[in-house]
Amino acid sequence: MSPARELRLFLVAMQFYSRLPVPRGLLGWMGWDPAWLAPATRYFPLVGVLVASLTAVVYAACGVVLPHSVALAVAIAAGLMLTGAFHEDGLADYCDAMGGHHDRERLLEIMKDSRIGTYGAAALVLMLLGRFETLAALDPSWVGVSLVCAAAASRGCSVAVMATLPYLRDQGQAIAKPIAQGLKPADGAVAFAIALAPCVLAALWTGERAVFLSGLGCAALATAWLRRRIRIRLGGYTGDCLGAVQQLSELAFLLGALAMMAAGDATPIEVPPVEPME
Repeated sequence: MSPARELRLFLVAMQFYSRLPVPRGLLGWMGWDPAWLAPATRYFPLVGVLVASLTAVVYAACGVVLPHSVALAVAIAAGLMLTGAFHEDGLADYCDAMGGHHDRERLLEIMKDSRIGTYGAAALVLMLLGRFETLAALDPSWVGVSLVCAAAASRGCSVAVMATLPYLRDQGQAIAKPIAQGLKPADGAVAFAIALAPCVLAALWTGERAVFLSGLGCAALATAWLRRRIRIRLGGYTGDCLGAVQQLSELAFLLGALAMMAAGDATPIEVPPVEPME
């Protein structure tokens, strides 16, 4: 396992799954090969960790001068900018298609349509509102770690769907085709390890193991339910399906963690105070 190759794969994943810029000095060095897309999937959860960490930094910075809820709104907006609303777009397309009673061919046609419909708009509003309200109900000290763990776990859920269902579209221009044709068990295993690592570390740090187990359990249940619907209605997945899985499992993780915190009266995380600048 060459460190240079792994760095290339991570940079490819960062380009594909986010709007984070690759430093200009690295662009010429890394080059480009479509065959890298499949193995780069192993770093999909790590890209989520990076995006969520930056979102948490925005929240913490805004929280110094703004109320909790306003800082959250700004942080969520920053997260959308960092990903280009990549997964939210997939959720909207998925819900527009699955909201009606159509055959598989018509479902795929609707997913390819760039216009947003009633089901997609409603899904976006409810998803963003649910994310905001869930995070707003958390103790501020829990927001950052919850964002990071939910982002990593939900992307691991998307990889699980990729690993267990066939990819549907057989089009030369399909953006996910190179990934779908080349995802190997080793790539999935690395992705799952990265997806679980933040939860394991956070559980050891906070001592609140039940909180993270509840979040992971709810994310897994949401993924299993959505995967079953995808298998029955479509027989396989598309990129939009993966976006829907990521969004739903992320919200399910946050809800599960919040429910366990409320039931078990989780204590605030002790954060070292920020010393004012002289």
